Amino acid sequence: MTSVSSSILTALGAGSGIDTSSLVSSLVSAAKEPKQTAITSRQTLNSARVSALASASSSLDSFADALNSLLAGTGYSGTPASNDASIASVSALPGGTPTGLPAQIVVNQLASARTLASTPVSGATAATAVGEGQLTLTVGGQSATITIDSTSNSYTGLAAAINNAGLGVTASVITDTQGTRLVMKGPTGAANDFSLTSISGVDLAKFAWSGTDSATMASAGQPKDAIILLDGVEQHYAGNTIDGAIPYLRIDLNKAAPGTSVTLATTEPTTSMRDLMVEFVDAYNTLMKALNTATSTGTDSSNAGVLNGESSIRDMKRQLSQMMSTPLTATGTYKTLNDLGISTNRDGTIALDTKVLDKAIAADPAAITQMLNPSVKTAANIGLAGLMDGVRDNIQKDGGPLATSQGKYKALADDLGRQLEKLDTQMTDYQAQLTKVYSAMETRLSALKATQSYLEQQVALWTKSND
Repeated sequence: MTSVSSSILTALGAGSGIDTSSLVSSLVSAAKEPKQTAITSRQTLNSARVSALASASSSLDSFADALNSLLAGTGYSGTPASNDASIASVSALPGGTPTGLPAQIVVNQLASARTLASTPVSGATAATAVGEGQLTLTVGGQSATITIDSTSNSYTGLAAAINNAGLGVTASVITDTQGTRLVMKGPTGAANDFSLTSISGVDLAKFAWSGTDSATMASAGQPKDAIILLDGVEQHYAGNTIDGAIPYLRIDLNKAAPGTSVTLATTEPTTSMRDLMVEFVDAYNTLMKALNTATSTGTDSSNAGVLNGESSIRDMKRQLSQMMSTPLTATGTYKTLNDLGISTNRDGTIALDTKVLDKAIAADPAAITQMLNPSVKTAANIGLAGLMDGVRDNIQKDGGPLATSQGKYKALADDLGRQLEKLDTQMTDYQAQLTKVYSAMETRLSALKATQSYLEQQVALWTKSND
């Protein structure tokens, strides 16, 4: 007897001679494949649209980020310069464009440091013992204990211990024709004076210094602040490299020159502004051509762009095209990109009339620079990067056409996935139903065949008995 748990499909066809298992599979496939193909085709198209929208958004980001990075460089904002670098030289700091230029600086005093030197000892070397004991090194209110023992008892050991204290005092051992001595130099700035006081050790005590020269230690200089006048305002700094006086500008003080005014300014990048416009047009057209390809109607649906008819991309192209006529500044002869020779073609790409641009740059290079890349961005003077950022933010904002389309296609992808799952469930149920029907049919056929066989036997017997 066949086990109840054995596969019904395995038993089908056993008595009827019909391959009912293959028949059931064919019927299920015939019912499933057209529906599955329709759903998967929609999935493929939907995935392509999701990918195309993401690519369009990413391309917009790349365009805006590249423009911001480009304009952040000194090549498009001018190079900081000094008219007397022997007194004060300048360089740009990363992260932004120097503001507040041109400026006038007068260097009244350079920052300096305390320098101490011990009395030269004739015949001594760097390895000569200095005595064991302890000293206290104090710099600007911070202290550290300098310990000299049998392992560090030498000029070299004492210098190393001072350097390792981490208070900014640099010690070295000098040997010349006068002998060997210890030289120490502290940090620059009036608040960074230092002293070395004795705790223990008679021999080591000769290196102590607390503000008064002695027979064994002498000061060769004292700490002072750098004093400058920047646009008439006196400012004091502990060092001769100043990063905080003018945003994004480093000022190196090289020489004190009281009464001499040095001009710090930015050179006007007239050639770079022309190059910027050429690069902007090329990058813009690359983006617009990609959007045109994605939304092309084609000759028919088979070769139309994957985003043909997509309203969010039409909106993106519209907002991008409006950049050409949007004011970048509220004043002056030149306010928009159209004023600089940029026009819009029928397909949405743009063209640059370099003659118009060159004429504008020649007429007012400073105005063109401030229009395209203002040193200080305001609501009325947003600059090219600010305009691009505003367009990008508006295109990608929550609830905008692009976000709405992306949400719509994501929801459709989820729905199509659920439809496939539902179809699989339906087809599994359909297969079970067909299997049940054909199993019953097989049982009936088997019974009929058994009846047929019995009747044939009886007929044969009857026929034989008549003979």
